[in-house]
Amino acid sequence: MSADAQRSEGNASASTDATQLLRAWREGDKSALERLMPIVYQDLRRRARGYLLAERADHTLQATALVNEVYIRMVDYRRMQWQDRAHFFAVSAQLMRRILVEHARRRNLKRGGGMRHVSLEQAPEVGCARTREVIALDEALNELARMDPRKARVVELRYFGGLSVEETAEALSISAVTVRRDWTSAKAWLYRELSAPAVGAVVRD
Repeated sequence: MSADAQRSEGNASASTDATQLLRAWREGDKSALERLMPIVYQDLRRRARGYLLAERADHTLQATALVNEVYIRMVDYRRMQWQDRAHFFAVSAQLMRRILVEHARRRNLKRGGGMRHVSLEQAPEVGCARTREVIALDEALNELARMDPRKARVVELRYFGGLSVEETAEALSISAVTVRRDWTSAKAWLYRELSAPAVGAVVRD
């Protein structure tokens, strides 16, 4: 068996195991989350690192701490009707967004400084992790969600969750073509929204 085939088989096995544990957790198995985390930990940490790569070396929120905080908050989601591994990472993206915004707001209270430019095109690879731009993007996404919830979810999953087009499509049960179309449209709307002089930040390609 080739190395690619072995990796594919391993990923499929991990996905199956994760889905089974999520269902067990939903059905009342309190130990299922503890058994789930080692399976998804590296994926979560990789996504978390994506936000923080663009930060200074002394940034107070590290990838491991972000993943640990997700785990702590995930305990309260035991009654959620988990569907599969993709659903888990979609919920994790929401939690990471919330944690990052909370952290950014706390930092913003302690220091000033102007807005920085944000590149959504680079977000899945390197993240933004800048205090004011995270807050500005969060507020803009809340506005977008009121007009078009699906587009807001696409941005949340790709930007905060670090999901690929295919992973986002799986999480939202839509086609990859729809994800790409929503992603392009949402970026254009956010560019206009965040380019306003009152905001002072620019989302650009």
